[in-house]
Amino acid sequence: MTTSARTLPARPLRLAAVVLGATLLGGVLTACAPLVVGGAAATGVLVATDRRTSATQLEDQTIELRAASRIRDEFGDRTRVLVHSYNRRVLLVGQIPRESDRARVLQVISTVDNVQHIVDELTVENSPNLRERSSDTLVTTRVRAALVDAKDLFANSFKVTTEQGTTYLMGRVTQREADRATEVVRGVPGVLRVVRVFEIITEEELARSVPQQPPPVTSGGNTSR
Repeated sequence: MTTSARTLPARPLRLAAVVLGATLLGGVLTACAPLVVGGAAATGVLVATDRRTSATQLEDQTIELRAASRIRDEFGDRTRVLVHSYNRRVLLVGQIPRESDRARVLQVISTVDNVQHIVDELTVENSPNLRERSSDTLVTTRVRAALVDAKDLFANSFKVTTEQGTTYLMGRVTQREADRATEVVRGVPGVLRVVRVFEIITEEELARSVPQQPPPVTSGGNTSR
């Protein structure tokens, strides 16, 4: 089964290709969580292995904080809108009480500086309960661990979040990496559905952007979706 997320331009912003796909999945985790080495967060290591520049990573964090603040100011606790930004592309997941609220949410997000794209995955329904949110968190943890265990993938190239059984994969990856990550995630216990929100780059672009990383090892299996 294949689904497409609702992709919208942010204010006077240009649309770029956002690759979306669907398969079985679930969980809530971001690939930009700090690595822990000897009990301390190895933030410097993370910055070095992230495919975004340090300036872009800071911009993404700022986008998330400002967007969340403006949504709270506008709606209070009437909505549950979670904002995830990767390379200035914003993914919105969560719940809104009425369809009429969608346009206002998108308008608020579009006013945040540096937002280049908005992928709208908001649903009109009640917020999940604690048990459902905990289940999402557990599955995302499993997804993250599976990506780390996959020796032919760079786990920090993926930002992962799960909402109500749907896991969203973000990142700046090659087609091979996108397909391989999908294959890995399919095998994670508890996964219901996955939507890919990738910026696809060529192998040559990857080599230029991260020359310090070793080339991926090709899996022996079929990596097509």
